[in-house]
Amino acid sequence: MGITAVLAITLLSAVCAPKPDAAAERTKAVRKAFIMSVNSGQEAEYQRRHNPIWPELEATLKEHGVVTYTIFLDEDTKQTFAYVEFKDQAQWDAVAQTDVCTKWWAYMKDIMPSNPDNSPVSKEIKEVFHIER
Repeated sequence: MGITAVLAITLLSAVCAPKPDAAAERTKAVRKAFIMSVNSGQEAEYQRRHNPIWPELEATLKEHGVVTYTIFLDEDTKQTFAYVEFKDQAQWDAVAQTDVCTKWWAYMKDIMPSNPDNSPVSKEIKEVFHIER
C-alpha cells in the first residue's frame, strides 16, 4: 500500500470517527435520586419558592458541576422525588457548605421537615435501572 493510500485511509478514519455526543458526556455524570417531603398545606408555597429558584443558587449548583436537577411533587403524599446529575461527588458535597445553600435551607425549613442544620430531611434511593440514548 502506498503512502497516498495510507494517508487517505487515515484521513477517512479521522473524518468518519464517531463524535462525542451529549449522551456520551452525560454518562460521565454521577446520578442521584432522593425523596423529601413537604409539610401538609405547603405544596403551593413549595412550588412558588422554586419558580424561579434563586438565580445565585442556580449559579452555585452549575458552578459545582450540576448538569441537570429536577424535582417532582406528589401532591397526594406530599413527597418530592429529586433527580440530579453532577460531574463530581466532592463538588456536589461542597454545595452544602456554600452560603447560598445554607440560606436556602433556612428559607425552606418552615415548609419542609428539616434537620437541625436546616437541611431538608431526605433519603437517597438506589438506582436499579438506567437507559440512555
